[in-house]
This record gives sequence, C-alpha cells and structure tokens, in this order.
Amino acid sequence: MMTKTKGATALPLNTILDGDCIEMMNSLPEASIDLIFADPPYNLQLKGDLHRPDNSRVDAVDDEWDQFSSFKAYDDFTRAWLKAARRLLKPNGAIWVIGSYHNIFRVGAALQDQGYWILNDVVWRKSNPMPNFRGKRFTNAHETMIWAGRDEASKYTFNYEALKALNEGIQMRSDWVLPICTGHERLKDDKGEKAHPTQKPESLLHRVLVGSTNPGYVILDPFFGTGTTGAVAKMLGRDFIGIEREVAYRQVAEKRISKVRKFDREALQVSTSKRAEPRVPFGQLVERGMLRPGEELYSPRGQIAKVRADGTLIGNDVKGSIHQVGAHLEGAPSCNGWTYWTYKREGKKVPIDVLRQQIRSEMAN
Repeated sequence: MMTKTKGATALPLNTILDGDCIEMMNSLPEASIDLIFADPPYNLQLKGDLHRPDNSRVDAVDDEWDQFSSFKAYDDFTRAWLKAARRLLKPNGAIWVIGSYHNIFRVGAALQDQGYWILNDVVWRKSNPMPNFRGKRFTNAHETMIWAGRDEASKYTFNYEALKALNEGIQMRSDWVLPICTGHERLKDDKGEKAHPTQKPESLLHRVLVGSTNPGYVILDPFFGTGTTGAVAKMLGRDFIGIEREVAYRQVAEKRISKVRKFDREALQVSTSKRAEPRVPFGQLVERGMLRPGEELYSPRGQIAKVRADGTLIGNDVKGSIHQVGAHLEGAPSCNGWTYWTYKREGKKVPIDVLRQQIRSEMAN
C-alpha cells in the first residue's frame, strides 16, 4: 500500500490519496464505487477547554479540520462533498454517513436534497461513553449513522441473513450497542497520545461492511483518518480507497493497514437468504443420475412416492412436483419438497436437499 498524490486518474485500489477530499473524488472515475463510508467533520463548535471534576483537561476535538466559520460554510462544504460522492457511486451503490447532533440533521437534509434515498438511520449507542463533565446536559452516549442509496431505484446490497447471524439469529435492529475505542484498539502517536480524537471502533465498520457489501466490493472513505475503514475492508476481502489530507493520520493509517491480514476465502463467506441462492430444479437431480426414475422417496411419516423421468413424483393417488405431492399428503396448501422428502442410501434416509446443495456448491466454484 502507498500514498498517491493529487491527480490520480485510474481507480487506485487499496491506497490512500493525499489531498482535499472533494478534489480527489472529482479526479476518480464516475460510477466506480460500491459503497462510501463517510465520517466528516462534526463542526462541534466547542468554545473553551473542557475539564473533568478533578480539573484535568479533556482531550476534546479542537483540530483545525473541525472548525467552520458558520453553519452556511459547513452546509456548503457538505453539499460539495456529497455531490462529488454521488457521482462516484455505481447505480446500485450506497453511502453511510456518521455524525452527532451537531451536524447529522444538516447532513441528512443535504443527502435528500442531492437525490440520495435514505434507507435507515442507525443509532450507535456507546456502551462506554465519555461522561458529561459540565453536568448541564445529558451525556452524549450515541452517534447517528444515515444509510442511503444513490437514488430511490438503487438495488443496494443488504445482507440480512448475515446480520441476523451476527445477532444470534434475531433480526438486526437499528440501535447498535458497541464500545468506543479504548485500550489496545486506540492508536497512539510517537508521543503516546491519541493518534486521532474520533477514531471509530473496528466493530462498527465490521457490522457496516458485512451488512452492506460483499467481498470484492470497492469501499471509499473520503475522511480516512487513521484508517479504520481500510483496515476492516482489507480483513474482510474488500478493496478500499482512502482520502486524507493530514500527513500524520496517513502515516498512522499506512502503518496500521500494512499489519492487517486478509481472512481466508472460506472465512469471508456469510449467511445468505435462501432466495438469493441459485435455483436448482428437482429434475436436474434425475438428469444427472443423482436420483433414478423409479427410485422411492419417503415422507416424514413414511409414505412413499416414486421418482419419474421428468422430475415429478407419483404416489398411490397423486402425481406432481415434489412440492405438490408433499402438500397433498399433508393436506396442506403448500409444502417445501426439498426439506420434506428423503431417499435411502446404504440403509439410511438422507434429505434430498443434500443433493441440491451439492449442485449449488459446484455452481459457486
């Protein structure tokens, strides 16, 4: 991995571009990016130092890059980078933008004004937030992410089953309880101080990328910072492009990502919807000799039907597809024949779905 200078023309995969995010985005090919994760300046409008009850100073965000002269200046910047970002997204591309109450409402309005189609707002609830030391407001214990398609017609990627699996089989909700960066994950500079004041945890990006991208996708982060997006993308077999104008952040990010190892191909596979899997007609099992005409199939209650040459079944008083015959025997309006029927091999009953999965495995290779 290396840092590229201004003026890149090809798609510079797995690199960090050095320069202004808008200028660099405008230099990249149109409709070339699958997903954008953006952690823009929050425009925190901090006035004066923050101190803990023991009078020690809080290491808050007071960097120049988070300073804007007015809300109008911030809005102009937001509209400009969102316009550049939308040009880069593929027709079915999507964007995630994270922010706090200081900026996320303004960003949300700008997204809609630019033609993006908002899919969800996701609340990242921090399990270990920084206390409110002034004691005059609620503790800021969450940040908000907006997930949006490039436009209303975008067929965005959403790995519903994978997110459900991450959540122990329960549908993933839009409130995520995850810790902020602490301990070993918090990157430090040569002085032993925080390398970046708002470093995002890898767990947050892991969930975003597993849920809304697939291996091989190209992820752009126009506010790359110390490279959390790039590190997680590399681990998960995605390509990334980062844009970062601060040399200190780029150096930390490059060192960090160089140490990351990509997971092996098998480990990168995630749960998918059965509807997304290739369709295999039952007749294909007969054509390939995996089941023979005249072979007997068994229902859960031991009823028998015979396989016919055209891939249908025939029983004592019924004939039709594996689904139709199963439904008839059960007196039900429908039946999933793949999970209903078994066949015998070496005296043992085996689900016919094993044969379908064997064909699907071959199709995937």
